[in-house]
Amino acid sequence: MPPNARPQLGPDATGVGWVYLYALVDRTGQHDLSQLRSLQDWFLKYELQTVPGVSEVSALGGMVKQYQVRVHPDKLRAFNIPLSHIQMAIQRGNQEVGASVVEMAEAEYMVRASGYIQGRDDLANIPLGLNVNGTPILLKDVADIDVGSQMRRGIAELNGEGETVGGIVVMRFGENAQKTIAGVKAKLETLKAGLPEGVEVVTVYDRSGLIERAVENLWHKLLEEFIVVALVCMAFLFHVRSSLVAIVSLPVGILVAFIVMHAQGLNANIMSLGGIAIAIGAMIDGAIVMIENMHKHMERLVLQGKALTNENRWQVVEESAAEVGPALFFSLLIITVSFVPVFTLEAQEGRMFSPLAFTKTYAMAASAALAVTLVPVLMGYFIRGKVLPEHKNPLNRALIGVYMPALKTVLNYPKSTLVLALVITVIGFWPVSQIGSEFIPPFDEGDLMYMPTTYRLKIEERVIVNTRNRIPVNENCLTCVLDTGVR
Repeated sequence: MPPNARPQLGPDATGVGWVYLYALVDRTGQHDLSQLRSLQDWFLKYELQTVPGVSEVSALGGMVKQYQVRVHPDKLRAFNIPLSHIQMAIQRGNQEVGASVVEMAEAEYMVRASGYIQGRDDLANIPLGLNVNGTPILLKDVADIDVGSQMRRGIAELNGEGETVGGIVVMRFGENAQKTIAGVKAKLETLKAGLPEGVEVVTVYDRSGLIERAVENLWHKLLEEFIVVALVCMAFLFHVRSSLVAIVSLPVGILVAFIVMHAQGLNANIMSLGGIAIAIGAMIDGAIVMIENMHKHMERLVLQGKALTNENRWQVVEESAAEVGPALFFSLLIITVSFVPVFTLEAQEGRMFSPLAFTKTYAMAASAALAVTLVPVLMGYFIRGKVLPEHKNPLNRALIGVYMPALKTVLNYPKSTLVLALVITVIGFWPVSQIGSEFIPPFDEGDLMYMPTTYRLKIEERVIVNTRNRIPVNENCLTCVLDTGVR
């Protein structure tokens, strides 16, 4: 690697690790932006990084206070001092140096020289060497020393009320966001007592609200799924007990997925809950098909002049489960492995989408296992009494009345059907090509972060021709050159 290259480890976090943002505000006007930034960089940052689960606390906005040394080239040439010597002298003058050991009265004392710069005077009195007369040359003899701000790469505003200083709390990879945010809030409450008078911490973004809404949304979706499953079973089967079998199997499958997540150490975050939400719709299919097939076997018993009794109930359950069980298991297993390619993603994509793939896989695998284990047992206990034959169900008759003519039509004209399907497929390519694609779809979580980016103007050293001489233009003399009218 080049000698100036400095490898540095990035934060142990993901692209969705921004869990908490805050701003330092002083509405009394007693502290300027540089003082607020110093509080963030030297007080809040180090304290918040001690919270379990926090990977990094990044500062945003404000002005970074710095000592600016403007060297006079003529004085450097007069004293024959290279510019690199100035930098080395400042570095050596701002460090702690350990010396030897002094033994006094049978005790050893460590000698240490502390040379940290406390102010502008300490920086001005850094020695650079000796002149021809033996007089020490100090930094103030060859340079002007001022206190200013570091070159700013951006600003932060809060609610359009003016500039402010912000902090971004980044969570470690694999940590619990809710627990980490709670720890950050508790730490900030204790740190508020150490802030100067007039300075307050304003919460700008809090991920815990989103997590609570996501969990609440998941329970709402589960409730909606229960209602839909119950209505579908009652509409097509006219049997309330059958709907209970499907309803019971759904939360058990989700519970199994949560148990595996807990054993793996996978937290319930936005992505992991999203995987369960995706799987809910397909998890119930196996139970519904299994229940419907048992109803078919019960209809056959009625046609044979028999009825479902305690003696033959489990035999009917066994026959109906054995008939469709293998097909159901492998069909659900195919859906389970459909997200396996997501595990091959690496870097940011892998960290972001692997929780979703894990939970979706666990939920579907649980539903596949429950469809051939728990569901048949529940059918044996819940499904009793008489069932309405399929041909007597008014909804089934209406749907079959629409479906059969359409089926006969396409079977009578197979070539025309294939050509029509091919034409529709070809026509569909054009709108698909206009839709576009993106790595991360829009995610409306109820919070807006506005981060505009502008082009950075780079001032390069160049030569402007004047009628009298050649003037080198740089940052220091750019204003005076433009004032003279030279272009």
